[in-house]
Amino acid sequence: MKKVFIDGSAGTTGLRIHERLAGRDDIELIILPDEIRKDNDARKDAINSSDIAFLCLPDAAAKEAVALIENPDTAVIDTSTAHRTAPGWTYGFPELTGNETIKNSKRIANPGCHASGFIALTAPLVKAGILKKDAALTCFSLTGYSGGGKKMIADYEAADRDPLLKGPRQYGLTQQHKHLKEMVYVSGMELAPVFCPIVADFYSGMEVTVPLFKENINGSVKDIVEEYKKCYTGKLVKYVEDADENGFMSAAAMSGRDDMQISVTGNDDRILLVARFDNLGKGASGSAIQNMNILMGIDEAFGLAI
Repeated sequence: MKKVFIDGSAGTTGLRIHERLAGRDDIELIILPDEIRKDNDARKDAINSSDIAFLCLPDAAAKEAVALIENPDTAVIDTSTAHRTAPGWTYGFPELTGNETIKNSKRIANPGCHASGFIALTAPLVKAGILKKDAALTCFSLTGYSGGGKKMIADYEAADRDPLLKGPRQYGLTQQHKHLKEMVYVSGMELAPVFCPIVADFYSGMEVTVPLFKENINGSVKDIVEEYKKCYTGKLVKYVEDADENGFMSAAAMSGRDDMQISVTGNDDRILLVARFDNLGKGASGSAIQNMNILMGIDEAFGLAI
């Protein structure tokens, strides 16, 4: 039985991972009492006593936690931004990185939520030579408010909340969003996209769209579709032919699920690549548990909602 420790179990992602793992009988959760939850000596002991440690911490704290590790057999899944482009770390998107690569790694960086959608849409096309590496792209991403953590959840669910929360709100206005670095690095693109993340008044779900002009690609819409079908043959990321709901595509369509739906709409001249998933599922805790399952050598979808 594997011993698992969640460092930062009080945060949104940590809580969600804990809830999902609490009922499993194939692991033993190492749990620190509240009074020593932030004690460095207690955390160090818990991390080094674990087979798999989840880091659900701010970036600086995640780096500090890694520095506490002395046990060479402890595998780490870091859900922060800290190590997603760091040397020696494996990017935890199995559909692109490869299950064996993750299984053989001790340092796994869990992808960002917005980044997961962008990378899932662009990386296979860049690798196949269909999408030009130097293309100047845009990307807009609709997300539920749970992605903003405890404070944002409280703001949206407050009885006397700000009326402005009723409408979708764009953020990342300076074009310095923390996911941009991994979006470029992992996808193989040479330029960061103009990125427009938008949070709206629904709890969870995400819809990432990358618009393309015909001039951006080497090939056709059919070539894009065939590449997605060839790339995504597993259980958790799938190409879907007819994804719209009577002419609409809801960002909440995959809420409560741990898989991702890839689709292509538009026409031969103006193409829309769309990834839909749950920002708390394949965009966070679901992806982390998928990586844990792979490390354990069991079905990657075990315990996940697909």
